[in-house]
Amino acid sequence: MSQNIQEERLRWIKPIADKEVRMVDVITICPYSARSLKRWLKEYRDYGKEGLIPKSTRPKTQPNETPIRIKETVLNLRKKTKLCALKLHWKLKKRGLLIPISTVSKILKDEGIVKKYRKKKMKIKYIKIQRQPGELVEIDVKYVPGRIAGKRYYQYTAIDTASRWRYLKIYDEQSSYHSICFLKEVMNRFPYKVHAIKTDNHSTFTNYYLGTYKRSDMTVKHIHALDEFCAKSGIVHYLIDPGKPTQNGTVERSHREDNEKFYQKNDFKSIKDLKTKIRLWNEYYNNLEHCGLKGKTPHEMLELSISKGTEVVR
Repeated sequence: MSQNIQEERLRWIKPIADKEVRMVDVITICPYSARSLKRWLKEYRDYGKEGLIPKSTRPKTQPNETPIRIKETVLNLRKKTKLCALKLHWKLKKRGLLIPISTVSKILKDEGIVKKYRKKKMKIKYIKIQRQPGELVEIDVKYVPGRIAGKRYYQYTAIDTASRWRYLKIYDEQSSYHSICFLKEVMNRFPYKVHAIKTDNHSTFTNYYLGTYKRSDMTVKHIHALDEFCAKSGIVHYLIDPGKPTQNGTVERSHREDNEKFYQKNDFKSIKDLKTKIRLWNEYYNNLEHCGLKGKTPHEMLELSISKGTEVVR
């Protein structure tokens, strides 16, 4: 019995090559076609036993293969922006290159630069609430990684949950005073009226969970300065549940973008350099296509809301 395909082919071809039998007689009893026998015989005469080893049937050329220049464009854009396949597809589309998402994914996968994610054990279907710009703005503070000239700085972040429009500001400390100043700047720069904000339970935003400010009946002795400002401005101030940062998920996700695509790629010579670069990064973010916005940028979402007649109130 033949141990492999090479031996099986040799079993039928060798008697014909040695002129022990005729090809016509072998064809009548051989389970393989006459065309295969003739091809094997030619390979055997040209290359010997090695010619009978099965070869790959994969085509050497592909008429529909993506041109090299397009592959290089995708890879260069990926290297420059670190965006996912879907966002690369949107950005290339705006440049006039309509490349399917599957093609972009395959190009990245072939180069081995696809980001590996952990497998989710369970799928949760979230119900997305359609909000209007300014209906809810999430605010949070993060440390600027490292120190600049030996001093610690803080990044205040505000992001509109409807349009993903974002505003960043660097301060030398985090306090109730800076929280109010930051909210005032957001209200002046955002083209819509801010109806509500949502923050965590840090002392810069609330004193509800500070024991020194509570009575025995769990009421707050003194109202926080930010709450007083919100009350005067007609803004509702929501607090997330203690230990539940996912309830402020939009701003937390944007902070991850800051770490991966801004702070890890930049060095800051001075606080002026940091403020300049953070302003450029903020402008870039507001003009970046977002998956949650189905390929639109925050600025495009605001313009779309204005074109639909959404009321703009200062």
